[in-house]
Amino acid sequence: MASHRRPKQPSRTRVTVLTATAAAAVALTSQAAHADPKPTKSEVKAKVDKLYHEAEVATEKANGAEEQQDKLKKQVDAIQDKVARGQEELNALRGELGSLATAQYRSGGLDPSVQLLLSSDPDDFLDQASALDQLTAKQAESLQKIQAKQRALAQQRQEAQSKLDDLADVRKTLSENKKKYQAKLADARELLNTLTVAERNKIAQEEQRASRDAGDRVELGNEVPASARGAAALSAAATQLGKPYVSGGTGPNSFDCSGLTQWAYAQAGVQLTRTTYTQINDGPRIGRSALKPGDLVFFNNTSHVGLYAGNNQILHAPKPGASVRYESMDYMGTFQFGVRP
Repeated sequence: MASHRRPKQPSRTRVTVLTATAAAAVALTSQAAHADPKPTKSEVKAKVDKLYHEAEVATEKANGAEEQQDKLKKQVDAIQDKVARGQEELNALRGELGSLATAQYRSGGLDPSVQLLLSSDPDDFLDQASALDQLTAKQAESLQKIQAKQRALAQQRQEAQSKLDDLADVRKTLSENKKKYQAKLADARELLNTLTVAERNKIAQEEQRASRDAGDRVELGNEVPASARGAAALSAAATQLGKPYVSGGTGPNSFDCSGLTQWAYAQAGVQLTRTTYTQINDGPRIGRSALKPGDLVFFNNTSHVGLYAGNNQILHAPKPGASVRYESMDYMGTFQFGVRP
């Protein structure tokens, strides 16, 4: 006789587990469907270029802090030398006062009236008394000199301490900006590592080609330089084509953007300041239509500088991973103004 037992119903626990599993599968499928696609090579390159720009901003700020640090260090050294010399002069004055006091003690041990009575030669005694008066006046003068020197030394020490405090602040700023620069470069490397080896090699080849092509085939036209110094600076910079961009580089083996312009003008006998933020004040400012070869050209909130080379071209140290090259101003971002040293 066949069994007519009812089929066993699934337990509530089993139903719950199955339902949760199904929901999780649906959620994962949905997440996979809406996940951000892997960025393309062009998108990665654009982000890397942005990070390089931010690194350059930090570099220029670090360059400024380093220049300020050097100036403060020289000022501190000069003040401390002055303090040391002043201390020697103070010690000499104190020694002189001590000698005067000793001489007075030896000559004035007795009351003047008693000395006169005991003296066998009144004229000799009067000469001695006059010398003692002069000695006392000289002591007073020495005391005044000592007091003045002490006040000067106290002021100089205070000035030195103030400069040392400033120096500590500048060193902190320098360290912070170097860390920012290094962090931006690390982020850029991390982004590049998301690409395949072939994609990374292609970006590197494009950079090399850009530098090589700009150096070999650039058309500069026949524009007349603004000055002989500008022409000399531009010619000097052209000898550095192909040199690598390195943060803080001032030549002749590597450059950052302001390091190249400073080096180039130094070859022309003109001393520019160290950073883009100070080079903007190294001459009168001019508009784009008035640019002449040799003028400084500033871009992107004055965080980048190059030399105008003619025919809408600049000669500059572009960014990490690139070399000194010519480049069209149309690819440089926002033009700010030119400066004619």
